[in-house]
Amino acid sequence: MKLVSAKEMLIDASKGHYAVGHFNLNNMESVRAFLLAAQEVKSPIILGVSGGTAKYMGGYRTIAHMVQDFVDFLKITVPVATHVDHGKYTEALEAIENGFTSVMFDGSSYPIEENIEKTKEVVRLAHAKGISVEAEVGGIGGEEDGHISRGECADPNQCRRIAELGVDFLAAGIGNIHGKYPADWEGLHFDLLEQIKKQVGDIPLVLHGGSCIPDDQIRKAISLGVAKINVNTECQIAFTDATKQYFLENKDQESKGFFPRAVLAPGLEATKAMCIKKMTLFGSTGKA
Repeated sequence: MKLVSAKEMLIDASKGHYAVGHFNLNNMESVRAFLLAAQEVKSPIILGVSGGTAKYMGGYRTIAHMVQDFVDFLKITVPVATHVDHGKYTEALEAIENGFTSVMFDGSSYPIEENIEKTKEVVRLAHAKGISVEAEVGGIGGEEDGHISRGECADPNQCRRIAELGVDFLAAGIGNIHGKYPADWEGLHFDLLEQIKKQVGDIPLVLHGGSCIPDDQIRKAISLGVAKINVNTECQIAFTDATKQYFLENKDQESKGFFPRAVLAPGLEATKAMCIKKMTLFGSTGKA
């Protein structure tokens, strides 16, 4: 099956009142883990790639080809999109030219007028190739590839202006944070989410920093219009914990236990299990 745009899967999610999981790639094991998880539970999936990951894994073209080759090799039949996560303007353009099926241009750090102009150009270039576009208003808290935001809450009117540019889905800060959430985190601002939804209409909304948010808040966010939820930190932790346990149990000392494939296998399985857990929470299982 060929990689697809994320547009249709999010339209379906909005109508069906569930969310599609966006899971960040970190290495080859994560590619296999996420694809196998999606196929097992028959869920659509979005594979996210940050600028740092693109550099680590050989660039957008390499990743696009790798994912498509794994889809073919593993006989994956569910919808799969490759998506730029928090892309700079140049990164979004590069991915458009190198096989990605969906891009996020994060112009939230720009003044609103510059964000609008750059977003318009990304939309024009991406849509000409059938590529879906995500935009952002209001920085997401925490750190992403060295970019630190205090987690601004988006202005609903600015969300409307960006939505009117023809973007396919919109990320708006509502108190969410990248990485681990602090003990004194206030939680998601659902009153703001409701205001934003009224301003943008039918456009699916995106919740970044989806790791570690309490399940009841995830479900409420979905009920208020969130159709895409980004997860990275919990999958990374699951991978690291499983790999650490492998060494604590001295399995590397067993026959051929030092093989890299053997060392990384528990992490792959733990990542897959976490992915399935999140898909189940988001309600996307059985939707592909």
